[in-house]
Amino acid sequence: MNDLYPPTPPLDSAEHRAFRDTVRRFVADEVAPHHAQWERDGQVPRSLWRRAGDLGLLCLTMPEAYGGAGADFGFAAIVVEEMARAGATGPLFYLHTDIVAPYLVHYGSEAQKRHWLPRMARGETIGAIGMTEPGAGSDLASIRTRAELHGEHWRIDGQKIFISNGQIADLLLLAASTDPARGAHGVSLLLVDTDRPGFTRGRRLDKLGMHAQDTSELFFDGLRVPADHLLGEAGAGGVLLAPMMGKVVAVKASPGATVAAGQTVIVLESMKMELHVTAPFDGAVVTIRCAVGDMVERHQPLAEVEPAAEAS
Repeated sequence: MNDLYPPTPPLDSAEHRAFRDTVRRFVADEVAPHHAQWERDGQVPRSLWRRAGDLGLLCLTMPEAYGGAGADFGFAAIVVEEMARAGATGPLFYLHTDIVAPYLVHYGSEAQKRHWLPRMARGETIGAIGMTEPGAGSDLASIRTRAELHGEHWRIDGQKIFISNGQIADLLLLAASTDPARGAHGVSLLLVDTDRPGFTRGRRLDKLGMHAQDTSELFFDGLRVPADHLLGEAGAGGVLLAPMMGKVVAVKASPGATVAAGQTVIVLESMKMELHVTAPFDGAVVTIRCAVGDMVERHQPLAEVEPAAEAS
């Protein structure tokens, strides 16, 4: 299997430094002055995605043949770091660039790649992942959204919740059950155009923070997509999604850790506590509140932070 996320090199080459300057100017000019309004609006405008595409800030590791830069993952990490430095939690470029696009690059057919990837690199098509469901969370074995093959089309019925980029996504990487009897081994990934009949965006969900980062309900009622919109093989969704789960935590930890105490990097022991909470809801709220408070109390200025020792 291809390595979805190869090792990241050091970010101190001349090329990395020049790219960081470009990203920092973009954030200062195009993002920071407007972010407060986007927090009130509940999402960022599509025009920001087009501007990021024009500057080559999207789909950086994607091969040049499909419109990407063919760069190493360090360039994508710089985009995340500079957004975090400004406290800009709204633009979900990393979900689009570092999670959705690599799935198409590594598992998509040539026709699928040619159809979607260049538009994703230009910011014309915005990507999202449809996995979480009410009552199931991200447990693939409990997914109830169904996709049934009828001739040359898949018919999709179901519901998703807590979907980032849900209000503005044009392309949804959808996890659906194509063989319920096999549980998680019967889950497949489908590429869904959100302009098709049968797809409906629900309400934009209120959150405690990150209000400019739109999070939504999505509904599927007899939605039909062509049979060739299957990504990879039928029933392979669980295997394909496994490396993504680690990447979601790794990518999202960077802006979250930095923004938490304002332009600082946090020692991450407390964040590990949050990620491993399994207590009932009331207990989890108390644990997370204490963990965040501990993080803020123990933060250090960026220049003073040293790597934390590995836990024994």
